[in-house]
Amino acid sequence: MNATDRTPADLLSSALSADPGRPLVTFYDDATGERVELSVATFANWVAKTANLLQDELSAEPGDRVALLLPAHWQTAVWLLACASTGTIADMAGDPAAADIVVSGPDTLEQARACRGSRVALSLRPLGARFPQPPEGFADYAVEVPGQGDRFVPYAPVDPEEPALIVAGREFTGAEVVERARAEAPEIGLTGPGSRVLSGLPYDTWEGLNAGLYAPLATGGSVVLCRNLDQLGEDALDKRVESERVTVIAR
Repeated sequence: MNATDRTPADLLSSALSADPGRPLVTFYDDATGERVELSVATFANWVAKTANLLQDELSAEPGDRVALLLPAHWQTAVWLLACASTGTIADMAGDPAAADIVVSGPDTLEQARACRGSRVALSLRPLGARFPQPPEGFADYAVEVPGQGDRFVPYAPVDPEEPALIVAGREFTGAEVVERARAEAPEIGLTGPGSRVLSGLPYDTWEGLNAGLYAPLATGGSVVLCRNLDQLGEDALDKRVESERVTVIAR
């Protein structure tokens, strides 16, 4: 993290320069038993590929609205940073009919069809696997993203004062996301590098997004992001906290 960082994409770039090998996002789905750990470098690579997909294949431009009909998931975190990298607006659980692009999980495909622009579908299967049968009218993310470039350069610099995120009806600029993430990190319990938050909060509120992505990124910390955490018993949770070296829990 540098004091000059003004956008979430800047925060990721600083994290990549500082320590590319450290864990950034560890994801659990307690309904399936899935566990995925992404280092800063691996996460940044997914972000770059997704940003190239947005910019080059989907023709996204700064200011375009991208409706993200996705749960708290490591691939959702990737899309949030890809939007920040391209200057598009990540609209969490946004109205697909009002969006230029929609990105949908398997449970919201019918809702997503209201988008008249490009549609991308994520299977959310373990290891980012493809759909067994691609949904009609959607590009399968797992098919499209592997061939994208590993480095991303936006066609135009991202303006930190332009809208970057909409969540729960509230709009934030990129600079506001960074400033608020930094300011609220101590309230969550993230005090700097080495801090590790376990979050079971959904991504449809600012609190969930901040604990589950932005605050760890802004402080040099990391997140253990848990989907379906309510299916995990207290004893198993205690073991996870210990094994993952969690310093604070948000749920």
